[in-house]
Amino acid sequence: MKLGVLAARAPSGLATRLAWITGLRLALLLALFGATTVFYLRDSLFRYEQSQRVIFWTFGIGFTLAAVYAALLRRGKNLEQLALGQILLDQVTWSAFVYVSGGPTSGATSFYALSALVGSVLIGQRGALTAAAMGLAAYTLLCVAFVLRWVKPPADQAAASYVVEPKELAYPFLLNSLGIIVVALLAGYLAERLRATGGRLELAEERAVAAERLATLGRVAAGLAHEIRNPLGSIRGSIEMLRESPALGAEDRELCDIVQRESKRLETLVSDMMELAKPRKPSPEAVSIAHLAKEVVALSAHSERSGSGDVRVEYAGPDEGAIALCDGSQMRQVLWNLVRNAVQVSEAGSVVRVKVSHAKRDIVLGVQDQGPGIPEEQKKKLFDAFYTTRTQGAGLGLAVVKRIVDDHAYVGVRMDIESPIRGSKRGAEFRVRLKEAT
Repeated sequence: MKLGVLAARAPSGLATRLAWITGLRLALLLALFGATTVFYLRDSLFRYEQSQRVIFWTFGIGFTLAAVYAALLRRGKNLEQLALGQILLDQVTWSAFVYVSGGPTSGATSFYALSALVGSVLIGQRGALTAAAMGLAAYTLLCVAFVLRWVKPPADQAAASYVVEPKELAYPFLLNSLGIIVVALLAGYLAERLRATGGRLELAEERAVAAERLATLGRVAAGLAHEIRNPLGSIRGSIEMLRESPALGAEDRELCDIVQRESKRLETLVSDMMELAKPRKPSPEAVSIAHLAKEVVALSAHSERSGSGDVRVEYAGPDEGAIALCDGSQMRQVLWNLVRNAVQVSEAGSVVRVKVSHAKRDIVLGVQDQGPGIPEEQKKKLFDAFYTTRTQGAGLGLAVVKRIVDDHAYVGVRMDIESPIRGSKRGAEFRVRLKEAT
């Protein structure tokens, strides 16, 4: 999973497109049957001639296959394979129409290219190229069969209408083949551009919705921040003074610790809300990621679970250097939130590792936990504000991370997630990739 990049996915709405194509295919077959009957078979319409038999059989098989397609569509399984199967059988169907309407020089050869368009609509670029390959194979086989006399023109049609000599067939064969290839390439290109544009549009819509949510949150947070922070500061100061009183017993001090810990958690929540709701434009500069990471690791030693020794946070990387281009304070916030999240999801006795390394011209800042891992269905929602799978926490920490990383995208900062960790069935590692300062 990568932030800002849509993951590969199966074609959306494929079942609907298949249903429409199946209906249009039936309408086209009916139109072709009528046109072929009028223009090619009108003199033998009421005689059971060879061309008529081919058309009737093709028409009947086409309708039978449509019923099979409809039954398979209802199951909703292996839709891509079904689409490819339809395209293959379509090319065979067009070969039958080509055979009875003039052979290799028939105008019906254009339907081979039509299947390339259908393939691009159904599956995209791969569908267009696959359809073109199938059409070229069917057309080539038909031409070879005429040249080698494996297939003869229909007995009920004029033999002079059929070109079967290699010299005379070469030009129409090359011309029709080129047409199929060009249509397939154009259809595939347009399908790929449409897919990419649709992906960017979907991403833009998602970001617009997220921005609207953040704007709403900003209005709420701005009104509550001072109302919460002022009494919260008084509570923390009072409880610290009260805790130092010699009159308190062990149980009273424990209660004071609970109040102090929960007050600190509430203050963190307010800070996250303000950071998320009122973002500051980053000011990139050369920052030592190694030094920044060591500072955060040292600070995390005083946090809730790691401070008590329940979860250890360790640093792995160089002591100095690893200079990257970013906003130092914001990247410190990113790392702090990732470490805090890793500590919260890890079990007692676990180790959270903060790693700094080089990868070509990138500085990689990684946070690896020993938690349960991230199920695939949760990855898309992981960075949404207020989304959390824990009983405690408001789900704002990772939303702040995503917002800061997105704001740094113009200087090449990006993030990816590996879960489960390679070689293990659990755990997750968040990697922030920054461009090395030159």
